[in-house]
Amino acid sequence: MLHHQDAPTVRPIIDADIPTAVETLARAFADYPYTRHVVAADDHEGRIRRFQELCLTRVGMVCGRVWVADAGRAVAVWATPDQDPSSAFAEIGPLLGSLAGDRAAAFESAEQAVAPYRPQEPAWFLNTVGVTPEAQGQGIGSAVLVPGIEAAALAGYPVFLETSSERNVKFYERLGFEVTAEVVLPDNGPCTWCMRKDPR
Repeated sequence: MLHHQDAPTVRPIIDADIPTAVETLARAFADYPYTRHVVAADDHEGRIRRFQELCLTRVGMVCGRVWVADAGRAVAVWATPDQDPSSAFAEIGPLLGSLAGDRAAAFESAEQAVAPYRPQEPAWFLNTVGVTPEAQGQGIGSAVLVPGIEAAALAGYPVFLETSSERNVKFYERLGFEVTAEVVLPDNGPCTWCMRKDPR
């Protein structure tokens, strides 16, 4: 793989990118510790796809910001403080609950476990991010995150995220994030790291 290729083209999402972006997210989360824990095993892939599609189209594109790289082969979905996402979440909450299926109680307890570690003040929250598996390791994941990190810093907001992959922790640390909490989710759930980056 050539690592000196041109930087990936990163831009705000447009409607035409949605199918590729949903596919990217579905594949990125096909076997992720957190979603394995909180989403039913039955038709797991279909549930993950719908879950990610809701986060993208009903949260990020309605009351947040979304960037894609390489036309959706990487996608970063942010909730921002400029618009209150509570109405969007109220609308999709029941849908997310039904997608969790027989893991709904685990989903609920996981949310409650990390809630105390989320910023109390206005912040940019990384709702979901994914890179298509064959494009990983080429800098496209960092590239798609930078515009959100920069926009938050420019507006004076901290940036916050949660990850259940230790490998991701190192990746985010290289982008300037620090671990603020390490939470073992209830009911034999995975360890979830809360991370934040404050504006300079």
